[in-house]
Amino acid sequence: MNIHELTVEELYEKIQEKEIKPSEVVGALFDRIEASDETIGSFLFVNKEEGLKRAEELDRLQAEDKMDGALFGIPMGIKDNICTKDILTTCASRMLEDFNPVYDATVMDKLNGENPVMMGKQNMDEFAMGGSTENSYFKPARNPWDTKAVPGGSSGGSAAAVAAGYVPFSLGSDTGGSVRQPAAFCGVVGMKPTYGRVSRYGLVAFASSLDQIGPITRNVRDNAKILEIISGSHGKDSTSMPGVEAEFLEGIDRDLSGMKIALPKEFIGEGIDDEVSESVKRSAEIFESLGATVEEVSIPHTRYGVSAYYLIASSEASANLARFDGIRYGYKAEGAETLEEHYKKTRSEGFGSEVKRRILLGTFVLSAGHYDQHYIRAQKLRSLLEGEMKQLFSEYDLIIGPTTPTAAYDIGEKSDDSLQMYKDDILTVPANLTGMPALSIPSGLSRDGRPIGLQLIGNHFDEKKIYNAAFKFEEKFNLHEELKKLQLEVR
Repeated sequence: MNIHELTVEELYEKIQEKEIKPSEVVGALFDRIEASDETIGSFLFVNKEEGLKRAEELDRLQAEDKMDGALFGIPMGIKDNICTKDILTTCASRMLEDFNPVYDATVMDKLNGENPVMMGKQNMDEFAMGGSTENSYFKPARNPWDTKAVPGGSSGGSAAAVAAGYVPFSLGSDTGGSVRQPAAFCGVVGMKPTYGRVSRYGLVAFASSLDQIGPITRNVRDNAKILEIISGSHGKDSTSMPGVEAEFLEGIDRDLSGMKIALPKEFIGEGIDDEVSESVKRSAEIFESLGATVEEVSIPHTRYGVSAYYLIASSEASANLARFDGIRYGYKAEGAETLEEHYKKTRSEGFGSEVKRRILLGTFVLSAGHYDQHYIRAQKLRSLLEGEMKQLFSEYDLIIGPTTPTAAYDIGEKSDDSLQMYKDDILTVPANLTGMPALSIPSGLSRDGRPIGLQLIGNHFDEKKIYNAAFKFEEKFNLHEELKKLQLEVR
């Protein structure tokens, strides 16, 4: 039995039937992490001692037939900007390299209630700012499909760990595509839920009106299962929505006959690699073979999405990261003689270059004389884009397109060209600006064998419809066998 190849549902079934102990599962995956993650770099902190101890406790419960919880004995990885009580939460930044939260994020409370095993905290771009996981203070992460390539970002460690077979599922956060883009680059499944479906309480904020926590898995059913568990409101998060239906597995295999799908011409036009466009067109044919109707449409304001996104996200980052001043917690610079000098030295030394770039941009945008000219106009564009997409959803069930303009690029290829990396977010930021749910699933391989992702976008709280379409598509096309071969090579 190759434990690292098993999905969440397969592991759960084998543990419930006592074919395997939680400690055997957890021990095998820790061995796998130790054997090869030095190369991949997906984990910043491996929770081995506590993880093995927890697995042994679950062994005893298994022996007593007390296997409660939908994730009983299932290993999981958590992006390092999600607070975990008494476990390092660094945001891959020098600023928080010694930070141990005194509480769990809401999503951790929900997961822990189902009795999984936390394997560790996963690598990311510092404070979730980046699209390659090259901006981590500690080390870059690499793509298991080709270690010369980036795994995407900012949730690159979370996606790489799932693809490499270190964990069957991870949690990431998505501000402008940070779950979906690494999922596409690493050939796995990543969901950005509707804004408000999952509580952000305990997620270290980047851009509060855009951030959402979402699951990364090897298949669609597992993804739906994890989102069911972490969905729900929290009293300390006023943006989370109470009472929203979250039974995503129910009817996931229903027929797609009658479903209408929109394919925006802007998503397969200028700036999109030919092999990516061709993959999307083949995907459209698969949906049509499943009974759906696919029609080309236009969403004109998507061309301005990246500009609006970076103005809004950087503005919110400027405000959110003002709290990291070296006074209450976090990195403290030495040798400052005045309070102003302390602030300058601490923030200059504690933040990396990409974080400082976005703070400076956001501070400029929010300054007197520029607020109306830039920030307000960006918010107006956001409203226009949401209106266009809502209008489409009055006629269509889903929108499809590529997740990214290209397959994964080489490490270092774009690290000196921030503007080009920003432009690469053009396909993912519309879902964040509008708060709509979006899922990335594998849809092909590039000529050099790197995965290509297909994005499915739904109307607000239409995750169930997205999962249904994605599941039926996955029955026709997936990378499951290729992933198994990859995981053997990684080992």
